Amino acid sequence: MAPTGQWFGRTVAAGTRGSRQLALTYDDGPNDPHTLKLLDVLARHNVRATFFMIGRYVRERPDIARAVAAAGHVIGNHTFTHPLLTFQSKAQTRAELTGCQQALDDAIGAHSKLFRPPFGGRRPATLRIARELGLETVMWNVTGYDWNAPPASRIEAKVSRQIREGGGDIVLLHDGSHRAMGADRAQTVIATDNLIRRYKNQGYEFVTVPEMVRAVGPQLSAVR
Repeated sequence: MAPTGQWFGRTVAAGTRGSRQLALTYDDGPNDPHTLKLLDVLARHNVRATFFMIGRYVRERPDIARAVAAAGHVIGNHTFTHPLLTFQSKAQTRAELTGCQQALDDAIGAHSKLFRPPFGGRRPATLRIARELGLETVMWNVTGYDWNAPPASRIEAKVSRQIREGGGDIVLLHDGSHRAMGADRAQTVIATDNLIRRYKNQGYEFVTVPEMVRAVGPQLSAVR
């Protein structure tokens, strides 16, 4: 579950330090209403982010998934029900990934080939199945620890302490919760607004995960 570990196979964990780039990523949506509130903040700053969506929520609210796609953000696979994949069989893992892919196909059509394992949990078979399905596994090297909805100031402080000098970081935040639709992510929305202001003022560029990968090249894997 260590997000930057590469022991079980290659994953995308960060970009190149010193690139002055930051990639905001959001897990566990689509979520009503805070995914839409987050879209407003991102649009105001002209920032594109990467959203890893749970398939069952996409089935429930395809309109929100479509709004995320229409705004130009990247959407990736976060499984259908958000299980810890280290405890799932190969057949269960494949069903979780293909179920989410199908939900996204039905809601928004073509989308990215990015995949993020719930809780970061993975084993060799997890990554092998993802590769067989043509998916690129994306982790993170910075987290806001926002899943229990702490105050925005605490989320900002957690993120800021982990951002490396010169950036090149993939930041994990949450626009939803795997427990239920309707999770309160108001503090994450506020923290996002403040973080974008802060780091744009310091000369950082906010990019999507695919943009960060393209900037580094095909060898992107662990934290550099």
